[in-house]
Amino acid sequence: MVVGEGKLDPAMEHEIDLQRFHIRMADSRGRRESASLLIRKMYGWRGYAVDPGIQHAMNKITLFAETAGTTVGTMTLCLDNDETGLPADENFRDKLDLLRAQGRRLCEPSRLAIDKGVSKRVFAALIHISYIYAHNIHGYTDYVIEVNPRHVVFYKRMLGFRDFGGERECTRVGAPAVLLRLDLAYMGERIRQYGGMMEQHGGERSFYPFFFPISDEAGITCRLVQGRN
Repeated sequence: MVVGEGKLDPAMEHEIDLQRFHIRMADSRGRRESASLLIRKMYGWRGYAVDPGIQHAMNKITLFAETAGTTVGTMTLCLDNDETGLPADENFRDKLDLLRAQGRRLCEPSRLAIDKGVSKRVFAALIHISYIYAHNIHGYTDYVIEVNPRHVVFYKRMLGFRDFGGERECTRVGAPAVLLRLDLAYMGERIRQYGGMMEQHGGERSFYPFFFPISDEAGITCRLVQGRN
């Protein structure tokens, strides 16, 4: 199933700091170019040799967040299939094949870029919608990601990722990368426990309180399936 073109429903809009951000699909050339510009900006200053071009493949969706007409966050979700696999196969194919042999269905959040000074709600919204698309709609079971070693602690603490493939050179960006894995059933449990709590999270230090409330998931899932504008 391919989600229809157009922006997501206005119910997915939330106030951040006196502004609103909108989560949309990069379903046109202009929107994909806007997402690419943010990737160039956020990856380039770190010295990563990344090609910001986004291939519009059938097994990928690109989400972006904008406020006041400016793109402030983006991510691409890649769904594993027999024809194209995942970007992480380039460096960790042997590790991913172990999971596939167990019947796990893998997907890979990639090209994540959040502009400086943007609320953590933007990050949480992008991840949550990608989770709904991958897990609730398509039945995928695991996120796998390649991250720079200095970001490993962040992804473990904030989302619950675990070590899986060790550290290798990422040939796409010319920098070391660590393969991490997250069981989406675990993510669902954390969303049910903390989603929508915001600052009233009782000391929970992950990103899960800034996800949507679990009660919102059915409506978001329906709108994604229908591709409703």
